[in-house]
Order: sequence, then structure tokens, then C-alpha cells
Amino acid sequence: MTAPKGRRERKLPIQQLTILAICRFAEPIASTSLFPYLPEMIESFGVPQSDIGKWAGLATAVFSLAQAFMGIPWGRFSDIYGRKPAILLGLASTMVTSLLWGFSRSLPMAIVARALAGAGNGNVGIIRTTVAEMVPFKELQPRAFSLMPLVWNVGSIFGPTIGGALANPLNVEPGERIQNPSLFERFPYALPNIVSSCFFAVGITVGILYLEETLETLQGHRDYGLVLGDKLSRLFKSHMMKIDDILHFRKSKSAQTETEPLLKPTQDEENGLLLEAKEPAPPPPSIREVMTKQSIINLVVYALLAMHTMAYDQLLPVYMQYPSLYSGSPYATPPGSDGNPLKFAGGFGLDHFRIGLVSTCYGVCGMLIQFFIFPPVARRLGILYCLKWCACVFPITYFLMPFTALLPTQKAQVGACFAVMMLKCFCGIFAYPCSTIMITNSASSLRVLGTLNGFATSVAAIGRAAGPAVGGYVFTIGVKRGYVILPWWSFSAVAIVAAIPVFWLVEGEGFGGDDEVSDEEEEEEILEVAGLEGEVESAGKPGSITLPDKHQTDEEEEEEAYGGVGGLLTRTNTASSDALTEDGSPEATPTASRHNSQGQALSRRSSRRVMRRMSIPIGMGSQGISRRFSSNLGQSLGSTGSFYGT
Repeated sequence: MTAPKGRRERKLPIQQLTILAICRFAEPIASTSLFPYLPEMIESFGVPQSDIGKWAGLATAVFSLAQAFMGIPWGRFSDIYGRKPAILLGLASTMVTSLLWGFSRSLPMAIVARALAGAGNGNVGIIRTTVAEMVPFKELQPRAFSLMPLVWNVGSIFGPTIGGALANPLNVEPGERIQNPSLFERFPYALPNIVSSCFFAVGITVGILYLEETLETLQGHRDYGLVLGDKLSRLFKSHMMKIDDILHFRKSKSAQTETEPLLKPTQDEENGLLLEAKEPAPPPPSIREVMTKQSIINLVVYALLAMHTMAYDQLLPVYMQYPSLYSGSPYATPPGSDGNPLKFAGGFGLDHFRIGLVSTCYGVCGMLIQFFIFPPVARRLGILYCLKWCACVFPITYFLMPFTALLPTQKAQVGACFAVMMLKCFCGIFAYPCSTIMITNSASSLRVLGTLNGFATSVAAIGRAAGPAVGGYVFTIGVKRGYVILPWWSFSAVAIVAAIPVFWLVEGEGFGGDDEVSDEEEEEEILEVAGLEGEVESAGKPGSITLPDKHQTDEEEEEEAYGGVGGLLTRTNTASSDALTEDGSPEATPTASRHNSQGQALSRRSSRRVMRRMSIPIGMGSQGISRRFSSNLGQSLGSTGSFYGT
């Protein structure tokens, strides 16, 4: 028995993942572009400096709270109507609500805009489900699931830059009254949102034209967006070919046609748009199927992770914008008041442009970590091991953050703060994809994955709502009483609690499995069952020949009726030259007779495999070519051209 052949290499669906990344790209831009100017925008609504943290946290929290209520319905929607419609609707909703936020003139209008944005977008869980359906193999998951966080980090580079550079371009002071204001004097924070809406328009267009549906029960349905995208692609290629012909960049048309097959598939067959009818969609999974023990623990871990990390991200620009300890501001409390070394309240006093610059550098470093460090480290150490380490480091970063305000200069403060930010960035980049993979692999089947990720979106949104709301409120209380450490140490306490359930997690097996084998392995299994592996192997040895079975003889007669090669060339009657007698007739051997008696056991698939290994190329014989074999002609028409000339 021969040794097993190597398995076929599994590859990432690069094209579809790229299209999904383009669709996703606008969301981090819209989300992160508001952080640099959020404190200033809240202040422009007439909010006192000491209350900015509370209202900024509330504006962030209502988005996540609305997303929590709508996460499960969006997951159910995607399980019924497909991932693609849900993703596109979420993008369109976020585009509209981003414009509504940018053109807000009052605090209530801004909060309503954020709530509508959260309710209209469930893409966090749906995109995760889409990636899981595209890449079910466990060994590819670290790379696949790190792609969307990578897109988020890339967007986090452009988002703060757009927000910091384009917000309030005419430098309108908060509360300033201007006679006959221009558009951007009346709406100073609209420009970043107009730019991010353009990115949304690009993502929606690309998604409609090229994103394929991954929900199994809908994959056989005609997608008119894909049809239109295919026609546009063909039109573009045809124009490019004409330009190449005019500029003589390509070979002549006659030379190119020699590389085309005789029988071309129809357009629908090429695009895979007309498939066999699918079975009716099964009923939605029950809650008991979705919520296994490990799934519940993973959801708790994910919710707590979202809670303290989002609270940190939201509070950071408020902390940077807050007056410095040494500025003499009445809102700042110098260190050592009342003899208590922990009683101090102050920030860095940065404007929105410098906050955007720091956030951009943070995003660049995050992208490098995501792309170059996370995949190899996660593969080497394991997903669960990395998640445990990150859970233990988070409390340390939050504990250290408030002490950066004690440094004497603003540059030293920003430098120390950035070092702590990088430690948190490293943990966050590892923790989120690891937790996502753990949730995915805890699902009982792919059928429940959309609903499970809907639950994950909802519980994470609850955490993202609670974290900024509580953090902003605690920050307001802390700075009023002179304790800026209060919110940061509260985050540290939450992170310690969040680390406990991580050690109860068990890594799941995933859905890829090891059942996909190569064609050679399938052939060997077939031959082993038939008990004929030794006989077929002997067909390539001197003194042996493979004879057709009864079914194949019927096919030969049918070929002869069409004027085909008939008995001269079949799938299994080829013989080695050593097995022929001097007059050209095959030499009868015991192996041949034994093989003929057991020929019925061979499947047609295995027979074709043997033929491809030993037969002469079609078109090199001296008789007519059957129309049945015409689709198997070589890639070029060189051999058939010489054949027709004889």
C-alpha cells in the first residue's frame, strides 16, 4: 500500500475577503474620526468643562446601547435574508446617521443621531459570521479573523487624521455667535462626516457589485448585483483589450484565439449564478442550540472585554483635552492637595488636531502589530494562551495611565501616555480576534453561528454602552473631587474581574475539520475498498495491462457509433509499451484477467484518474475525435491543428 499523499493546500479566499474589507473600511473611519473633536463638540453645545466627560460618555453609550437591542434582530435577519443585504443596509444606515451627527446643532440631536446609528448597524457580528463562513478551517482562522481588526486599525489611522484635521476648519470658538455664517461656520463638525460618507458610498457600491452571499441556503439564488458587476468587469476588460491592441501591448487576436478552448461555458455557468435548486431553509435555531456552556462563558468574556476597552478609548481624548495640572485652570487640581499624593486632577490640555495626531500614530503602530506580530504569535502560542496573557496585562495599563499627568512637561506627558497606550494596543489587538475565534469555535454548528454572533454583538454593545457611560460619569465625579485616578482605577478593577472567566474557557475544534482530502487520497481509499490497489498499480509495470469493464465497453460502442476512437482509446485500456507483443497486440497476463474479473468494483472516477496518468494525449491518434472527448482537448490548439491537417 502506498503512503498517503499530501493534502491539498487550503487557501484564504483573498478576493472576497478584500471586497469585505473595502465594505468594512468606512465604519472605523466614521467611528474613530469623532474622538479627536468629541470633547470640543460637546463643549460647543454649552456643556461646562467638568461635565464634558459625562456627556461624551453618554453620546458614546447610546450608540452601543441601541446596537445591543438590535444585535440579535440583525443576526436573525442575516440568517433569513442573507449576510450581504444585512451588511449593505448597515452601511447605508451608518452613512445617513453620520451626516445627521455632523450637522447636529444641539446635544439632544447629537445623542439621537448616535442612537439611530447604533440601531441601524449590526455589522460587527454579521461580518464576523461572514468571515467564519468564508474560512471555516481552524488553521487559517488567525489570519482570516485578524483581517477585519486590521481593517479597523487601518481605518483608525485615517479616521483620527480626518477628524483632527477637518473638524472646525474655520476655528469657531464654542458658543461663538457669527452673523451670516457660512456652511462650516454653522456646522463646524460636518466636514469629517461628509468625507466618511464618501467612503461609505464606495463600500456600498463595491458590496453590491462584487460581494458574494455566504449563507448556504441562499447561495443558489440569482444576485443581480453580481450580474451587473460581472458585466461592468467584462466591459472594462474589453476596453482595456482594445487599448492594448491599439498600443500593441498584446499579441495579435489570431495568436490569442489559439489559447481558447473549443467549447466555452455559458456566462451563467462561468459566474456560478445558475446552480442546482437548494433545499428549503431550515427553521431558525433555538436558544438552547445557540447558548451552550462555552458559548455563554465566551460571551461574558467578550462583553467585559468590550466594556473596559471601549471605556478606555472613549475617555482617552477627554483626558487629553482636559486642562493640565500646571495650567492654573480652576478645573485642575494640583498634586498633593490636602497632603494626599493620590489627590490630583488634570490632563494634557491638547487641542483636537494634536489628539488626532496622537491617535493616528496609535493606529499606525496597531496596524503593524496586527499584520506582522499577531498571526505568527497566535499560531505559535495558541489563541487561548494569548487571550489569558492579555487579560492579565489590561489591569496594569489602566492602573498606570493617570500618573502620566504628573510629568512636568507636555511632551513628557504625551510620551509616557503613548507608551501606556501601546501596551494597551498590543493587548487589544490580540484579545479581540482571539475572543472572536473562541466564540466562533464554541458554536455547536454553522447554522447557529449567525444568531450566536448576533448575541455577541448585543452583549458586547451592552458592555460598550456601560463602559463609556459609567466611565464618563465617574470621570466627572473624580475631577470635581480632585481624583482623576478614580475612572482609571475603576477600569482596572473591571479588567481584573473580566480576567477570571477567561481561565474557564476551553478552545473549540472549529468547523473546518480534517475531512477534506486530495483526489489522490480519495482514489486510494476507493481502490483499497475494492481490493484492487495492487492490480491498478501493476498497470504501469512491464507485463501488465488494464482491461475495460462491461460499463466501459458500452461506452466504447457508443463512441464508435459517433465515429469516435472507440476501442482504440478508452479511459482504462491504455497499456505500457513493454506490455505489447512484437506485432503490436497486447500480451495477455494473469494480472489482466484478474483485473477484468474485478473491474466492476472500480468507480468511474478512479478509472479516469488512472487514465490521466498513463494514456496518450487525445488528438495524437490516427482516427476521428469523438465529440464527447472534445472538451478534454489541450489548452492550445496546436495538436488539434496538426490533427485536422492530416
